[in-house]
Amino acid sequence: MNRFARGIFIAWVIFRYGLDELVLSHFQTPGLRLLARVTLLGRKLDAPRGQRLREALERLGPIFVKFGQVLSTRRDLLPLDIADELARLQDRVPPFPSEVAVATIERALRKPLNEIFVSFEHQPVASASIAQVHFAVLRDRQGRERQVAVKVLRPNMLGAIEQDLRLMRMMAGWVERLSDDGRRLRPREVVAEFDKYLHDELDLVREASSAAQLRRNMEGLQLVMVPEMLWDYCTVDVLVMERMYGVPISQVDRLRAAGVDIPKLARDGVTIFFTQVFRDGFFHADMHPGNIQVSLAPETFGRYISLDFGIVGSLTETDKEYLAQNFAAFFRRDYKRVSELHIESGWVPANTRVDELEAAIRAVCEPYFDRPLKEISLGMVLMRLFQASRRFQVEIQPQLVLLQKTLLNIEGLGRDLDPELDLWATAKPFLEQWMLGQVGPQKLLEQLKAQAPLYAKLLPELPMLLRTYLRRSAVDSDQAVAELLVEQKRTNRLLQALVCAVIGFALGMVVMQLVVRVRLF
Repeated sequence: MNRFARGIFIAWVIFRYGLDELVLSHFQTPGLRLLARVTLLGRKLDAPRGQRLREALERLGPIFVKFGQVLSTRRDLLPLDIADELARLQDRVPPFPSEVAVATIERALRKPLNEIFVSFEHQPVASASIAQVHFAVLRDRQGRERQVAVKVLRPNMLGAIEQDLRLMRMMAGWVERLSDDGRRLRPREVVAEFDKYLHDELDLVREASSAAQLRRNMEGLQLVMVPEMLWDYCTVDVLVMERMYGVPISQVDRLRAAGVDIPKLARDGVTIFFTQVFRDGFFHADMHPGNIQVSLAPETFGRYISLDFGIVGSLTETDKEYLAQNFAAFFRRDYKRVSELHIESGWVPANTRVDELEAAIRAVCEPYFDRPLKEISLGMVLMRLFQASRRFQVEIQPQLVLLQKTLLNIEGLGRDLDPELDLWATAKPFLEQWMLGQVGPQKLLEQLKAQAPLYAKLLPELPMLLRTYLRRSAVDSDQAVAELLVEQKRTNRLLQALVCAVIGFALGMVVMQLVVRVRLF
């Protein structure tokens, strides 16, 4: 389908599902209001707007379904009824022919299929908008047979994506120009964000590298399994990984019948997430039930199995500090500190009045404290903070949006498994440990180690620098010696002060750790 025909089809779907009225109904111009009424004739618009939008995206195909999934994460921008409906979008995409998958594999790995695999299941086990997965048996270089999963990118994805993205950018521009609500939703920014996600997912080597990083990070935790990537067989179009055996986490009755401790499973899920966020700053950002299984093998019984690493998030030390302090201040009801953190982060204009932002955040957050802590959603807290800050021109960072979306997934999953799960009780140790790590002596030692190579380079150069200085001062040696003596006295005083400061700092850190541990939460 060429671009013109595709544009006509999209316009027809928009008209068929009444999406045009979401824009035109906001206009105050009489002519445009009349146009809106005329265009609505002959159509049944009984379904809620969110449902109609979801059904339209499903009708438009895989790329638009993926767009709806990404759009559903922007709860800081969307009305809740639309965000909730879009969250129901699933990749119900028919598989592409296995002959095409085989041709892609042979082209990418430059060998006939029977020279790569001992056996290959032509019927895919999963099919999504970007790729589909086949099971196979591989003979590695040592001659061992290994059970593997082969992920194959859909053919001609780049061209189809670029075509639909051009149309999305054009429609986003129309929405911004024609509607005040459209401008508030910032559709062009959302499309740009979607563009980045899609192109990242089109590179399966990138996905494999993310999986390998998560696997290394999680090795010592003994709570989650990440498949090994077989790098000799990974390309941009094809990814071959260790096959994992588990039960989908949504099959709770089957897991319970097998003897899995369901409340522990819920707590483990939250522990995994907060470990990735506050310890590693690198987290799986697509942890919906379709990407999570549970192992029933005796040696790994009850452990999570993570799959599909196309979307991951990363956090800087600044991001982690912002989140930890925000959560801590929120649970102390210290809304002034929450406001100050927003301003200090630079995501709210520096001239924002602290008292006004504090009042807005208090109005959003205070109702939560009428509930038990176990009923408080940390994901919703984060989302409400974003929404409260929006009228103060806050710039929400993409990595925090991914975090908020993933946190909502984890909370929903945890409470589906155990309605009594206390998210705050599980999160508190991670926040406490991270906060203590920022002010303790261990942090000082880490910073000194990081700067050690610079010090090692500068120290051998000091005698030569001193010699050069003395030579240049030989013309007026008396003055030079006098200045040197004065400088030596200053240096001695500085060194004495520095030694005292280091000793005082070390003692202060010990006291501060005790105080923070008692008073932080």
